[in-house]
Amino acid sequence: MAIGSRIEWTEATWNPVTGCTKVSPGCKNCYAERMSKRLQAMGVPQYKDAFSLAMHPQSLMLPLGWKKPRRVFVNSMSDLFQEDLPFDFIRQVFDVMVEAARHEFQVLTKRPEIALAYADRLPWPDNVWLGTSVENQDYVHRIHTLREIPARVRFLSVEPLLGPIARLPLTGIDWVIVGGESGPGARPMKREWVERIRDRCKQYDVPFFFKQWGGVNKKKTGRELDGRTWDGMPSPSRTRDGRSNGATGSKRFLSTKETMVGV
Repeated sequence: MAIGSRIEWTEATWNPVTGCTKVSPGCKNCYAERMSKRLQAMGVPQYKDAFSLAMHPQSLMLPLGWKKPRRVFVNSMSDLFQEDLPFDFIRQVFDVMVEAARHEFQVLTKRPEIALAYADRLPWPDNVWLGTSVENQDYVHRIHTLREIPARVRFLSVEPLLGPIARLPLTGIDWVIVGGESGPGARPMKREWVERIRDRCKQYDVPFFFKQWGGVNKKKTGRELDGRTWDGMPSPSRTRDGRSNGATGSKRFLSTKETMVGV
């Protein structure tokens, strides 16, 4: 339930929850649903019900055994803030993230309104990042909800980018990831949509990470934009609104190249 990741912006994945339901257009060609069916066919026990919501308490303690600090994408095969997931289990996931303070945990949700409803009942240590997905202009409202949650790092996954976003709200946002859809049935992403977001991130001094152009063969299309890769990451020392996590240093943000790390 935890593996080294090929996802460019993280180093490992941890899935105490698997399975999800579709809530917006970005879910149409969900890679996790596709992978779940493949794992079910391979006989992996955790996916015996494919993409149906399932909790895996046996996986909760895994990060505590990882000695080397790493950046961890939480529930790459699910959404921690689903309507049918009991709050008690969500709290257990957070308790592990608190205890495993040497790691940075990246929690990404399409349901920030549920995260906000639970926010005052959850701990928000510095090592827990919270992000939301914004696939087009219609879902910009998720950003406004995200900004009300007291995570030290708040980030946006603008993937798959399915349409233009005129003025992406970036106040209170620490990081932006952009990517095109990949795999069977991938919907196209226009260059000008990406460039508009990249330029806005520059204007607001927000780290910009360009993940991929996508398409049926994402290796062929690659991830270069204007002749280079864009690997912006949040600084460990300071967030957009000036809150410090106790680290020292004069730079507010760093741009780093991801390194794949196994577990």
